[in-house]
Amino acid sequence: MIPRDLAPELLRAAGQAPSVTLTGPRQGGKTTLCRALFPEHPYRTLEAPDDRRFATEDPRAFLAQFPEGAIIDEVQRVPDLLSYLQGIIDENPAPGRWILTGSQNLSLLASVSQSLAGRTEVLHLLPLTWNEIRRFDPHPGCVEEALFSGGYPRIFDRRLDPVRWLRSYVATYIERDVRTISNVGDLTTFQRFVELCSGRTGQLLNYSGLAGDCGISQPTAKAWISILETSFIAFRLPAFHANLRKRLVKMPKLYFYDTGLACWLMGIRESGQLRSHPLRGAIFETWVVSEIVKQRINRGETRGLSFYRDRSGAEVDLVIDQPSGRTLLEAKSTGTPSASLLRGAERVHGHFGRGTAPDVAVVYGGEDLQERTSGRLIPWRMLGNTTW
Repeated sequence: MIPRDLAPELLRAAGQAPSVTLTGPRQGGKTTLCRALFPEHPYRTLEAPDDRRFATEDPRAFLAQFPEGAIIDEVQRVPDLLSYLQGIIDENPAPGRWILTGSQNLSLLASVSQSLAGRTEVLHLLPLTWNEIRRFDPHPGCVEEALFSGGYPRIFDRRLDPVRWLRSYVATYIERDVRTISNVGDLTTFQRFVELCSGRTGQLLNYSGLAGDCGISQPTAKAWISILETSFIAFRLPAFHANLRKRLVKMPKLYFYDTGLACWLMGIRESGQLRSHPLRGAIFETWVVSEIVKQRINRGETRGLSFYRDRSGAEVDLVIDQPSGRTLLEAKSTGTPSASLLRGAERVHGHFGRGTAPDVAVVYGGEDLQERTSGRLIPWRMLGNTTW
């Protein structure tokens, strides 16, 4: 196992709260990380039918097995268990005794907020960041390989073919997880919906257009987008809103957390296809945005990101708000550095007042770091070198 960037935050939370709830996508490394950081804790998974039956039929006896606490995996499978855990924590609120994991965000958090409010800290473990991927040997050597491989740990840990592994992952997700998250009657149509969403990564989320292309109603499209968010497949990036006297677009943008999964859903089966693929730019943008999202979540930061677009066409891929200031970030897949890469962000930069003028940066598909008068050109390999 490689060191995960979330580990310090997870240890901090376990040192302060009586329980920690770790959510994230299936096969994201939650179990491996928890068992490595808390080797003295007994481990049970509620995916196992016998343990799930025991926890359902006699929750008090199930929890009584662990007088010093435990790691309980996929805890959303028995949501009532958390009500019994509440009393145990109240009797002994010593920090770090209970480590809970789950791969269905909404259903798990609903149970946690109802039963363990004030008793647990919730963290998210997403697919690997680029910095984490570089800890494997070997790791992708070019930008196309990085986009194509994505960031699911097992692909790198076992040196698996991304196409074969992702095929199995999608089949498992569609056939099993979706059924437990929501009552989706037509799984074939839902799979078509997921594929259509992958082709829209990095684009404005138009529910009516997506619903029409898939042959479903707009309310169904909204519900199915929520399923993708619940299972950590995709997320919505909000539009920037401020009193800039500009007519700003309010529609969110859709992104996939993992470009490897998005590529597989688009039908891309070799990394070389990305050199000339019509959606190369959108896939690269998805990689950059999701990388920064993952970096911030690993530090416990869940807000401060948006995109900027106004009705006149001025736009920037990311507006990053930090205590130290604001940054306008663009993602450009080209490998050639030039001043033209900064023009879009420069245009948006002029929309902010002098006292609030943000920094400007472009992450691009080349190899040279360049500090220019109007902003920085950052090669894709160095995206993780900056704290965004």
